[in-house]
Amino acid sequence: MVETGLRERKKQRTIQSLSDIAIGLFVEKGFDAVSVAEVAAAAEVSKPTLFRYFPAKEDLVLHRIADHEGEAARVAGEGPAPLEALRRHFLAGLERSDPVTGLNDRPEVLAFHALLYGTPALVARLHRHLERSEAALAEALGGDLEARLAAGQIIAVQRILAQENWRRIAAGERLAVVRRDAVAAAERAFAVLAQGLPGPARPETALEAK
Repeated sequence: MVETGLRERKKQRTIQSLSDIAIGLFVEKGFDAVSVAEVAAAAEVSKPTLFRYFPAKEDLVLHRIADHEGEAARVAGEGPAPLEALRRHFLAGLERSDPVTGLNDRPEVLAFHALLYGTPALVARLHRHLERSEAALAEALGGDLEARLAAGQIIAVQRILAQENWRRIAAGERLAVVRRDAVAAAERAFAVLAQGLPGPARPETALEAK
């Protein structure tokens, strides 16, 4: 059991290292200008080894946000008021400047987002990531048509809020100013969701009472 745990931790360290090396090269030279062979050489592994961990070049970048894929579903499943839980979770992310909310001005985070949103192949892969997040959330909300409609709206709102935060910070606006507006925008967006969501995601008390 201990040996299995050590192997798994070593595997995860290898995966993280490969992703970090690849992202560094992509940020420096551009995603399309760096080949998989160059990434493998920089990481001192063979191409077959690299592909064993990352089946596609885009996965080297999306690994950084892969652990967020089931986050909305997990949060929504933690209590009887899914939308309120998601609202609180998003606001908590803004408070701690979680990069996934777009509200982070660290140079390496801004560079990663510029790479992600500025590369068509990565944008396409990001949409697949969002589709899986949406499907997981829909399942957590009940899995019927109303749940799928609700999940689609929630994931879209979170994406738009995050991209707006990143866009403003990347344009040079101060973090404190963007944070103030981001909190207000999130509150408005979730209030609108609270009024229009169908089915089990619609809150009965907390948000409607605001």
